Amino acid sequence: MGSSGGKTFTSDLSVSEFALLDDVGFQPLGFVMGTSIYHVGIQVARWGSSQELTVLTQAMYSARELAISRMEAEAEELGADGICGVHIEMNMYAWGQDVLEFVAAGTAVKLRESPGAAKRPDGKVFTSDLSGQELFILAQRGYLPVAFCLGTCVYHVAHQSFMATLKQTGTNTEMGQYTQDVYTARELALSRMQAEAEKAGAVGIVGTTLTVANHIWGEHATEFLAVGTAIRPTSQRHSSETITLTLPLTK
Repeated sequence: MGSSGGKTFTSDLSVSEFALLDDVGFQPLGFVMGTSIYHVGIQVARWGSSQELTVLTQAMYSARELAISRMEAEAEELGADGICGVHIEMNMYAWGQDVLEFVAAGTAVKLRESPGAAKRPDGKVFTSDLSGQELFILAQRGYLPVAFCLGTCVYHVAHQSFMATLKQTGTNTEMGQYTQDVYTARELALSRMQAEAEKAGAVGIVGTTLTVANHIWGEHATEFLAVGTAIRPTSQRHSSETITLTLPLTK
């Protein structure tokens, strides 16, 4: 999927993205991809209570990590500094409701003048879901991506009791149990994403999105997925400088 004989490259960059990345010294090397077809195990739980479904959470996290690591391996083979425009897709096939495919893809790039300089502090390729335009602005401000970070939580929200439902009939009132459960699940996903960024040595996360999906588990079992790009200052920007980042949340 990368360059053929070192002469051509493939990418999912737009013309504008290609031009802007070229302006800050990044050369595209090739379109890279990783995939994992994963069987989701059986979750044993007390369905009458609200709780995280840990078997399902781990399955969704592990499958995505396998896809991302294989995408990174393809980029390493191309001699890349990193991968921009990372996106993850989930597909379901006719093989069964408990079998899911995860695909991670993006464009491998390297610095034209000083290859390797944009890699992570641990020597691995950086990953980022930022667009070419966003990466251009980030580089202009003296920052580089470190890692595409994610946090996930599959949570079961218990059914309300019959009496609680009856009391709410015909009235405007907050559903306190549901509010607290959904808040807890979101917080778990966000805290896990932040822990990944801290482990990678980043100063913050930009472009955070939070999505909610039921997938195959039914109306009361929901996955909360937080993703964003962890960043670090370049050598030209003092590493101890503190920054404030705005993290937009979307449903």
